[in-house]
Amino acid sequence: MKRRLLQPLWFILAVLFLVEAWLWEHLEPWVERIVAALPLRELKAWTAERVAHLSPPLALVVFAVPLIPLYPFKLFALWLMATQHFIAGLLAFVLAQFVGLGLIAFIFDVTKPKLMQMAWFVRAYQFVLAIKAKAHAIVAPVMAAIRARISALIGEGDGPMQRLLRKAMQVRKRIRASR
Repeated sequence: MKRRLLQPLWFILAVLFLVEAWLWEHLEPWVERIVAALPLRELKAWTAERVAHLSPPLALVVFAVPLIPLYPFKLFALWLMATQHFIAGLLAFVLAQFVGLGLIAFIFDVTKPKLMQMAWFVRAYQFVLAIKAKAHAIVAPVMAAIRARISALIGEGDGPMQRLLRKAMQVRKRIRASR
């Protein structure tokens, strides 16, 4: 009974985790392009040089500290949504997520060699990868059902909705092929 009651909670947590992982995987190339356009290569090289001389625990501090100021900004975004400024709050939250992902990608890339020298961090990193795999396994049947329904909708008739869905699927395939 308890397991049956917790199943929706685990599904929601798996979806949230996968959304975060999806954002990381799909926004990272965009962040890299932005970083390449900005003069951040020098900053990255300078930071990597400094981190190379740090101990692994200090590299962990370098990894964690820049993310702390984002949490009050996310709370502010949630407050905006709670006070009926939903669009402004949503935009602020998305901006905070994007900046956070960019910072995490940038800093993790620089600090990863040092962080992976700590056995507990390697275990935590592998644990997160295992959670990601488990989340995929939890969500996969639902995603398969959604894909089957979309395919059924696309396959039926030639109305405006079917044409729109076919066009959206073509655009999605082109985007995936361009990677």
